[in-house]
Amino acid sequence: MGKVVVDMSMSVDGFIAGPNDNSEQPLGVGGSILHNWLFDGPAVSKHNDFFQLSNKESRDVFDESFDNEGAIVVGRRTYDIVDGWGGSHPNHGTPVFVLTHHIPAQVHKGSTPFTFVTEGIESAIQQAKAAAGDKNVGVAGASTAQQCIKAGLVDEIHIQLVPVLLGSGTRYFDHIGMKQIQLEKTRVIDSQGVTHLTFRVIKETE
Repeated sequence: MGKVVVDMSMSVDGFIAGPNDNSEQPLGVGGSILHNWLFDGPAVSKHNDFFQLSNKESRDVFDESFDNEGAIVVGRRTYDIVDGWGGSHPNHGTPVFVLTHHIPAQVHKGSTPFTFVTEGIESAIQQAKAAAGDKNVGVAGASTAQQCIKAGLVDEIHIQLVPVLLGSGTRYFDHIGMKQIQLEKTRVIDSQGVTHLTFRVIKETE
């Protein structure tokens, strides 16, 4: 069975976006620097030539993530900010489950099948796991990731650590509860402009 994986680029001071993120600047003021490693290099992803990674090491990490991803869970705010990716998420064909309170009246038609889940994070993850089969469920968006972590639904946390201090914006690990969560570091890849970190979440039953 696949894993539930939270994966985001983060500044050294813990932000995944700058302040005032919106549809015109999805990563907020100054936040685009967190994704430079995805777009400002010569190493083109085998999945989508929109992504031009900083070097081979980062491309391999990125492509591995897409290879292993069988479904995606995002929050409604993320979906709205990117306008539903115009109907086609960059990981083409991978089903996307959108956690929301209200189903939108119109949905862009494209290569991505969207499912809008109003029953909460546990239901969203359960449905995504069923769709993913043996592959992983990727979780994106600050609030959705935090809800997953707080509910004990996450198996791995991937951090693409960018050497910058943003100073303000949206934090990766706000609102995850007061309980200590222990992690096991399983991989570190030092690349150009980013360090790729992988942690396994140690469950209470272990």
